[in-house]
Amino acid sequence: VRRRQEVHVVMGNEACDLDSAVSALALAYFLAKTSPTAPKAAFIPVLNIPRSDFALRTETTFLLREHSIPDASLVFRDEIDLAGLHRAGLLSLTLVDHHILPSADAALEEAVVDVLDHRPLEQEWAPSCQLTVELVGSCATLVTERIAQGPPGVLDRTTAALLHGTILLDSVNLSPAAGKVTPRDVACVSLLESRFPELPAHDTIYQALQAAKFDVSGLTTEQMLRKDLKTVSSDELLLAISGIYMDIEMFLRRPGLMQDLEAFCQARGYSALVAMTVSFNERHEPTRQLAVYSQRETLRSTLCRALEEATTPCLHLQPLPSPWSCISAYAQGNALASRKKVLPILRAAL
Repeated sequence: VRRRQEVHVVMGNEACDLDSAVSALALAYFLAKTSPTAPKAAFIPVLNIPRSDFALRTETTFLLREHSIPDASLVFRDEIDLAGLHRAGLLSLTLVDHHILPSADAALEEAVVDVLDHRPLEQEWAPSCQLTVELVGSCATLVTERIAQGPPGVLDRTTAALLHGTILLDSVNLSPAAGKVTPRDVACVSLLESRFPELPAHDTIYQALQAAKFDVSGLTTEQMLRKDLKTVSSDELLLAISGIYMDIEMFLRRPGLMQDLEAFCQARGYSALVAMTVSFNERHEPTRQLAVYSQRETLRSTLCRALEEATTPCLHLQPLPSPWSCISAYAQGNALASRKKVLPILRAAL
């Protein structure tokens, strides 16, 4: 701010999964190499979590360490004052892997100049904002396409390897059965491999990332809930949606679960929490289950009813036994309805 240097931040979403992190890193690198404003602006990829949460992003820490990218070289959300930069008129913001800023960041909307996302568009942006919103399996696919359209020679092996692993993880190893992959994801993986034939075999990198992602062995319940967390809110309610990588039965039997859930929600002001568990069989097909927790019975039943009666998409929920009166549990028959598809249902219910 003192030097009046313009700062162009590339930032992913608050879950800061591998797709958000790698999309931010790769696109900021590309912009720094190719942007006409590069000499006078600093291009900074920002991981949209506090540094203390980074250990929870086990697949991201694994992939970055594999490619010798030290944690110390990364910039986290609690290490940069975006609001201060914006007030000083120095901030440009590119959003990757999301296009709706949380209410706490509403003031930053004016600074957004570019959006790359692979969710259905839920918010209009000014015509001056460059918008790339396409329903592909991975935001890293859109970043790869953007880099491929740029000058030749910018893409290096490390960036290619990060994008390659991310697209494979997001698309469930390009498996049609999982319902995430599109022809554009396949084309980008092929493009990266044609430029860097030494990239690892699909199964090798996918299985290594999948093992890292689902490795929650060392985490407390609180860390597990924080590991893959999204929120939706209304004027007076804040709802947490946590992706959990274990069977719902095992999760519900964790020692001290009720105290942990209550403390977690109280500390962060959540009125309710929805845990979406996912596991995969050897054919990469997902099994999904849901748990809805709230001490407020009317709110819990409102959320449960919205999930049970949802039609876009229909979740085909089957009630499961729950050992706790303030948790409703379900098997989700529609295993292709990922959290991305469930979030709008919950947002509408609030």
